This record gives sequence, structure tokens and C-alpha cells, in this order.
Amino acid sequence: MSLSSARSASGTASRVRAGRMDSHQFGDRLLLGLVILLAILWTVPLVWVLGLSFKPNDVLMHSTGGILSAPFTLKNYADILASSNVFTWILNSIIVSGGQTVLTLVVCSLAGYGFARTEFPFKGVIFALVLAGLAVPEQAIVIPLFKMFADINLHNTYAALILPRLAVPFGVFLMTQYFRAVPREIEEAALLDNASRLKIFLVVVLPLSIPAQATLGIYTFLASWNDYLWPLISASKPEMFTLTVGLASTQMNFAQSEGIGFLMAQAIFAGLPILILYLFFQRHIVTAVAGTTVR
Repeated sequence: MSLSSARSASGTASRVRAGRMDSHQFGDRLLLGLVILLAILWTVPLVWVLGLSFKPNDVLMHSTGGILSAPFTLKNYADILASSNVFTWILNSIIVSGGQTVLTLVVCSLAGYGFARTEFPFKGVIFALVLAGLAVPEQAIVIPLFKMFADINLHNTYAALILPRLAVPFGVFLMTQYFRAVPREIEEAALLDNASRLKIFLVVVLPLSIPAQATLGIYTFLASWNDYLWPLISASKPEMFTLTVGLASTQMNFAQSEGIGFLMAQAIFAGLPILILYLFFQRHIVTAVAGTTVR
């Protein structure tokens, strides 16, 4: 092959590689643009709600447009804080959501490790029954739960608000699958050192499941904080209301009583703690999805 032919072939190969690189860059930019567009579309309703929460209600009675133009007011948030029970409702939500999260992590971790690493009679049948719980709608068990806790006089207590939500089939399934992915060699090495099964679980296996624990914990806390149906049924005393039920109780006749701005301020007020929680733990969610451990 002559020198000129070699140079021509090399130039052709370079142009092909450059073309492929340009096509990859174009595809990446197109994908980035679509993601940005979807993020903007997702954010628009949130910005709209936030803007309305700072608008006077008498202005919103005429038009809900112009959320970025004056006048603005903090009266909607002041009206929320003026309620004598609002901080009690916040405390109740923190206790209920925190209690559910901690106890759910304990129950699901123990159950998941048991299904993943131990052998016992009817293990497959019991695990199938647990998974069948995913198909049972919440509304189907409300009446039996209400009668059960009414018979033992536990309504209007933290126990009644927390205990029914500890049966989380999804959490058991998630932890079981995560523990099954942990190499058995790690546990076998601990067994050679005469470590008990409980010690292996607490010292060796449990720290490796931090991503799954964080994901399940955030999911549980979010579901508990936003739960409305069961607290509405179980808690009849205002001092035992959670934040969602308490804020809803202040709405006498939808938007006509307090105004749209007041309703939007309630939505922001109730959702802000969840947003803060997610910002603190979003790294754990990403690592759990990626299948890695947090360092």
C-alpha cells in the first residue's frame, strides 16, 4: 500500500470516528434537552402553587394569573400559624411518621433477612402470602382495622396511628431481595469466627443494606406524612390530628371559606418537611437505585 493510500484510509477512519462522536454528542444534547424540558414542565405547577400562596385572597377571587406580580402577602401563612393546634399537628405527624419509619425498618429488615438467609417450614408459602398483600387495597381493610382498634379502645392514640401501617409487604420484598444479593462468603467468614446469626445480621449484613434502608425509610416516612384516610378515621380529637387531617379540618367549604391562597399555603406548608427530607437523603436514593453503597 502506497503512502498516499495509507493517508487516505487514515483520513477516512478519522472522519468516521468524528462523525460517530458528533452523533453521540448530538444524542446526548438532545436527551439533556428533553430532561430539562420535562423538569421545567414538572416544576411549573409547583411554582404556580407557591406563587398563589403569597397572593391576597381578594385578588385571587378575580384572577389567578399574574402570580409573579404584586401585590404579595404573608397573611395566608400567618392564618395557618394562628391556629392553636397547628404545632401540635406537626408534632403528631413527626411522632407518627418517625415511629412508623423506625419500626417498619426493624420489622422489614428482620423479616427480609429471615426470608433471604434462613430455612423454616412453609417458607415459600409464607413469602407468597406476604407478596399477596401487595394486591390488597388499603380501603378493603379499613373497616376491620377500625373495629379491631375500637374493641381494644386504642383510637385517638399514637399506637392506633402507627401500628396498622407496620405491615409493609413492599418493604419485606425489598429487603429480602437486597439481602439475597449480599455475598454469602461474607457471612461464612463471620461464622468461622464463631459469630452468632444475630451478630452477623447486626454487625456485618445490616451496615451493607444502608441504601435499601434509606430508600425504604424515605418511602415509609413520605407515605406516613401524607397519609390522610386512616388518621381521619382513627383520630376524632383535634389534639390527635396529624398535619394533613388538621389542615383539612380548617377548610370549612373548600376555597370559598378561606380563599385559594390559603389552600395553596396549606399545600406548601404540609409539603415543605418532605422536600427538606428528600434533599438530605437524595444521595441514598440514587445509590440504592445504582446498586452501590453509600460511602
